[in-house]
Amino acid sequence: MIIFDFVPMWTLLLGLAVFFYVLLDGFDLGVGILYNFVGTTADRNLLMNSIAPIWDGNETWLVLGGLGLLAAFPLAFAIILPAVYFPILVMLLALIFRGVAFEFRFRDVEHRTFWDHAFGYGSAIATFAQGIVLGAFIQGFQVDGRHFSGSSFDCFTPFSLFTGIALLFGYSLLGSGWLILKTEGALQEGARRRARFCFLGTLAAVGIVSLWTPLVDHDIAQRWFSWPNIAFLSPVPVLTALFGILEWRAIRNAKAEFTPFVYAMLLFSLSYLGIAISLFPMIVPHHYSLWQAASSPDTQIFLGVGTLFLLPVILVYTGWSYWVFRGKVRADTGYH
Repeated sequence: MIIFDFVPMWTLLLGLAVFFYVLLDGFDLGVGILYNFVGTTADRNLLMNSIAPIWDGNETWLVLGGLGLLAAFPLAFAIILPAVYFPILVMLLALIFRGVAFEFRFRDVEHRTFWDHAFGYGSAIATFAQGIVLGAFIQGFQVDGRHFSGSSFDCFTPFSLFTGIALLFGYSLLGSGWLILKTEGALQEGARRRARFCFLGTLAAVGIVSLWTPLVDHDIAQRWFSWPNIAFLSPVPVLTALFGILEWRAIRNAKAEFTPFVYAMLLFSLSYLGIAISLFPMIVPHHYSLWQAASSPDTQIFLGVGTLFLLPVILVYTGWSYWVFRGKVRADTGYH
């Protein structure tokens, strides 16, 4: 008889997969969003080369998160996927189109402008679609028993559309931080200018979403603003404000190259933590908890054995890729 509770382990694994995807694929999608704001072909080559060795590895976390949700929490997968079918479909098509643009831009020189737009707009559309999924998830879904009973268009609400725009600013901030770290000269200075604009947009978006989210659900408001929760949870907004100040100072400091990226990641980490605090322990908001949506313990054990072998491999090759391609990106390296 199995008495050990594997749900916390799978919650941690799934949470880490989504977290790493948001951070790692977030910054390379951010680079793609900024791509069409760079004028010269040489500079665009550098932007693409800065993420070319690592972009496809970053998307491994998306696959792991999706399969983890299906395997460990099948009820949640069965409800959430139909509810956000259209933005998920758009996101996947945009990611595919963006990936094709990586290869064809350097080989189909005659149509390079087309592939440039495919890369830039594909990144922006994929990001916007992810933001819609996030907003729809926070708002919750219409459920009848163990099935999604709403319309496929229920996910398109003012709140979810706003979170889509907010994520465009957020990923662009991460992308700007990455370019400050990886580039030099005029290209780096351009990244700093865009980072200031993206930071202000991200800061405004975080503030609006933080105030809007408690209005979506009374339980979320109670969790954040009732006593003594407000005292216990106060470090989250306080640290967000602190890292916001540090991020702004780092962006404006011409000698700071690493810290703009680090503080942007910390801001994302705190936002992710805030969403987790708001919704835990629900995995289908307002309907099913993690334990109610989980698969059988035997299934979780079987899948956990393989995952515990696979996860270190993913972490090692991801870390090794970043280590091998560390330092500034050069015009004579990358895709050719």
